This record gives sequence, structure tokens and C-alpha cells, in this order.
Amino acid sequence: MPPETPKATQPGVITIERHILMEQEKFPDSSGALTSLLYDIALAGKLIASRTQRAGLADILGSAGHENVQGEDVQKLDVYAQRTIYQLNDHTGRLCCMASEESKDIIPIPEQYPNGEYVLVFDPLDGSTNIDFNVAVGTIFAIFRRRSKSGPGRMEDVLQSGREIVAGGYLVYGSSTMLVYTTGHGVNGFTLDPSIGEFLLSHPNVRIPDQAKYYSVNQGYEKYWTEGVRRYTRWLQGEEGSSMSLSQRYIGSMVADVHRTLFGGGVFYYPADTKDPKKPTGKLRLLYEAVPMAYVIEQAGGYGSTGRGPILDVKPEALHQRTPVFIGNRDVVGKAEEFIAKYDR
Repeated sequence: MPPETPKATQPGVITIERHILMEQEKFPDSSGALTSLLYDIALAGKLIASRTQRAGLADILGSAGHENVQGEDVQKLDVYAQRTIYQLNDHTGRLCCMASEESKDIIPIPEQYPNGEYVLVFDPLDGSTNIDFNVAVGTIFAIFRRRSKSGPGRMEDVLQSGREIVAGGYLVYGSSTMLVYTTGHGVNGFTLDPSIGEFLLSHPNVRIPDQAKYYSVNQGYEKYWTEGVRRYTRWLQGEEGSSMSLSQRYIGSMVADVHRTLFGGGVFYYPADTKDPKKPTGKLRLLYEAVPMAYVIEQAGGYGSTGRGPILDVKPEALHQRTPVFIGNRDVVGKAEEFIAKYDR
């Protein structure tokens, strides 16, 4: 007697390519350029993951011997990640330009290749100072539709607010490699299966938990914080009239800390401080870090704030503009705005 055919209860294994194509079907007039661009980002993630997983064997740990535009020591894997993302996207005809945390100016498309309708901004390797210590690092990205009509990309194409994003997300390279992305219709997470070299849908329709569990911040800088941020931190710890008491967790890679916040609930914040007069508005970059992560969190039901309003409402004025960041559960982040408005006038 032949075996009974199992009943179909779910769509089965979904690769990231299949998922992106399924998303594209929701837009009959789509050119497919965004679909291909997202898949190339996934491919870049596979290549970068292959290096992070064998970093000690490939002689790519440590410094590359020079500083980036931020004045920070560039790690060898930073260089590889930057080059990989660039070389997978410079010739496809999908982008009019790119911008990276590691590059002083916008990155043009080489003259011999066509210019496309999208702009890619990215942090090739967030948390790279943790590489030597085998701590999770990641890649952050956002995609915008160009504003100029044609030709090479311009600054106006790059300096757009988070409300203009058409897709954004991140990759985290840790005990497993995950890609989390959204095109404005929910957040989905994919885990890389190294045995077949494919990202498989592992976390569909991600929503940040209603119950906050963790707060994530570098409290070593507390002496430089404003009164409002100090009181907010005590509120998270169960003081200042709070009914909650969150556990502190801090990794030091924004990708890893926000990833935990997305799946565990709570808040990640990096407030403005007074220790460096050159960085009075915060440390994290608006375009490459704050905007993409706030976009993902908000699509999952959370909220991203500068402490005084939505991150996604901020219109960038410079490529490497910095900002304070508070990202996580909407009510918990909203409380930060209350304390800052009350005590930091």
C-alpha cells in the first residue's frame, strides 16, 4: 500500500530568494530591480559571513593600519565587507550611487556602467572593534528611490529621511548568520544554513514582544549623560516611580544589541553625552545605523527616537551626521522622551 500523502499545512521551506519574489508579486508594476538588489545584499552577507567564521584562519583579524572618515581605526574585515558590498552592486544598473560609513563622500557608479533608480546606504561591518574578541558583528543597510531624474547620483539622492526608505534591514554574524529585512510590509528573519549556503525563512512576521525584558546601554558613560537620561535609566531599573525592572544587557555591537531588543523586548539606547565636544549630538550615524534600525523596529511594532522625536522624521544634512538613539518597545522609548523633555530643557 503506497504511503499516505501528507497534507499541506504550510508553504514549506522558503528561501530568501523565493520570499523576495513572493513580495514582488504584490506589486505588478515592479521592475524587479529592488528584488535583485535585496538578493545581492543577501549574497554579500554570505560572503562576509564566510570570512567572519574563519577570521582567525584567514589572517584578517586586527587593524588594517589606517583610519576611516570617522577617525576610527579600520579593521581588516571592514575593508573586505566594504569591497564586497561595493563590487556586487557597482555594475548592476540598479543603483545611481552608494554611501557608506567607511567612505568620506558618496560612492559613484563607475562611468562604464548604467545608473539605476535606487540608492544604497550601508554600514559594512557594525561593531568591528569586537572582531578580535569573537563577538557578534553585523551589516546594516537601507535602500531609497533616487530623487534626481537621471545620470549619476547626487547628494540629494542620499540625504533622505527615514520616511522615504523602500527597504532596510541588517545581517548579524554570530553563532548563526541571520538576515532581517522589511520593505514596509512587516519584518521577516532568515537564518543561513551553511550546509546548503541558503538563507531560509526562520522568523516570519517578526513583532517586538509586548513585555520589555532588557535595557541595553553602555553605562560606563553614565557620568557624561544628561539628567534626563540618568533618571530614565533609573526608571528602567525600577526607580523613579517605575513599575518595571529590566535586566541590563550590552554587547557593544549595535546590530547585536538591537537584534536582541527586537526579539526579546526592551530598549537599546546610545544617548548624547558631554565627554567629547566634537560629538554633542550623539555617536551613532543617522543614515547608516539609526535610520535603518529604527525602520526595522517600527515595522515590527516598536519605535525609534532621538530622545526628542522620531528618528525617521529627521532630514539628514550631512552624510556622516550623528544622532542620539533610543530604539525598542514604543512605550519604553516614549518614556525616554518624557524624561528628556522634563529634565533636559
